[in-house]
Amino acid sequence: MGFLSPIFGFFGFSAGVSIGVFLGYYLFIFFQPTDVKDPLIRPLVEHDSMAIERMLPEIPLWVKNPDYDRVDWLNRFLQLLWPYLDKAICRTAKEIAKPIIDENAAKYKIDSVEFSTFTLGSLPPIFQGMKVYITDEKELIMEPSFKWAGNPNVTVKLKAFGLRATAQVVDLQIFAAPRITLKPLVPSFPCFANIFVSLMEKPYVDFGLKLFGADIMSIPGLYRFVQETIKIQVANMYLWPRQLEVPLLDISKALKKSVGILNVKVIRAHKLNKKDLMGKSDPYVKLRLTEDKLSSKKTTVKKSNLNPEWNEEFKLVVKDPESQALELLVYDWEKVGKHEKMGLNVIPLRDLTPDKPRMLTLNLLKNMDSNDPQNEKSRGQLVVEVTYNPFKESEIADDMTEDANDVEKAPNGTPSGGGLLVVTVHEAQDLEGKHHTNPYVKILFKGDQKKTKHIKKNRDPRWGEEFQFMCEEPPVKDKIRAEVFSRPSTIGIHSKENLGYVVINLADVVTNKRINENFHLIDSKNGRIQIELQWRTS
Repeated sequence: MGFLSPIFGFFGFSAGVSIGVFLGYYLFIFFQPTDVKDPLIRPLVEHDSMAIERMLPEIPLWVKNPDYDRVDWLNRFLQLLWPYLDKAICRTAKEIAKPIIDENAAKYKIDSVEFSTFTLGSLPPIFQGMKVYITDEKELIMEPSFKWAGNPNVTVKLKAFGLRATAQVVDLQIFAAPRITLKPLVPSFPCFANIFVSLMEKPYVDFGLKLFGADIMSIPGLYRFVQETIKIQVANMYLWPRQLEVPLLDISKALKKSVGILNVKVIRAHKLNKKDLMGKSDPYVKLRLTEDKLSSKKTTVKKSNLNPEWNEEFKLVVKDPESQALELLVYDWEKVGKHEKMGLNVIPLRDLTPDKPRMLTLNLLKNMDSNDPQNEKSRGQLVVEVTYNPFKESEIADDMTEDANDVEKAPNGTPSGGGLLVVTVHEAQDLEGKHHTNPYVKILFKGDQKKTKHIKKNRDPRWGEEFQFMCEEPPVKDKIRAEVFSRPSTIGIHSKENLGYVVINLADVVTNKRINENFHLIDSKNGRIQIELQWRTS
């Protein structure tokens, strides 16, 4: 029996396994519930806050707030460009930090501070949404919301008092909602002169700091102290309305405003070369400022004269004395054919002392290439007197202000004593219809009626349309009415809706020549409309 026990045990085990598999399969097939129902799908708004928090722990701002726009394209752009931005940002940060470190190293008796590694890692920031404001001023305001849970590696080696220490910043997290203002907007690249950055709320900052290889942020109490200290210090410096200003362009240069007058007196020329076969030459001088699109100014022509005297004065408007130069070109006048150039020279304005006249005798050259051997040939001399008179700061500011509020003249045919009323409907905000929001604006003035185009499904439409009304006399006692309507996009049961209106007295427009304001719409909860009015006279 001892020999048969293992055999029976083996066969018993095999039979038990077979029977167990068979019974399990049978129970699985024949005892499945037959009352299986499809999962219940409900709109997001019907869930309670706890359920929403479980499903979407980090709801993007564009879901919660309709004022924020999705910027998925920006996130994809950053993801592709991040390896190159990482290197560029790190290089710039080192350049900015170096003079600051050098200045404070001697103060705190630190021998040296070096970056052994400096990288922002492979994870770019994620923008959750962006809000854009458009105001009456020449500015663009953006409020992006971004979160950055990155993997940077910034390692700094310090040497002081004969000791060496290594500090490493890792696992950086920054959540912030800054306001970025680009102003003023100018017609020169990058199209804005300054960047202003401020924080709309205290930022969240978290990071690990390793010193001698150990994370000191794990010390009880230190983590919260450091985090709160950073929040307070950053908030004290940049929490709105405080802001960080980053100047990019000189406003006077960017706006191409005149900053002074260059007075030029062309006195005489000496020993000019003879150009005419049958006589002498008929010289005259052309003068202009570089980087200026205005046509050149010219002296009179002196017939048959190789030593002419002009004593003629000219005034040229200067926009950038650091980069502009006065070009002087002497030509031989020809009755038939092209005038022949006799020589030229330039005077850089940066070489002139403001408000101090300077007499110059210039050798005429073939071109401004200093290596050209033909410039060694004598072509005569030109004597001029130049004076650069810069404007005062107040004059420049007045000039800029006048240009910003400049009002055009009324066209020919405008009645004497009357004028032209110009109404520009720029945009509206926070419009809301009961059944549809496809807004357009109707302008009513003295029985005349004009309409903008209608824009489909938009609570913040932009029109930028201009309308003109001819007036026999100034409309100081008149009013203009702007009504905002919404019409259904298709034929249906809902008719046209009134989204609000505004009535504007024109006395201020006639007095000030121009107003540009945001008006709150009557019969609208939050609606506003931006209208610009100008009173133009001949």
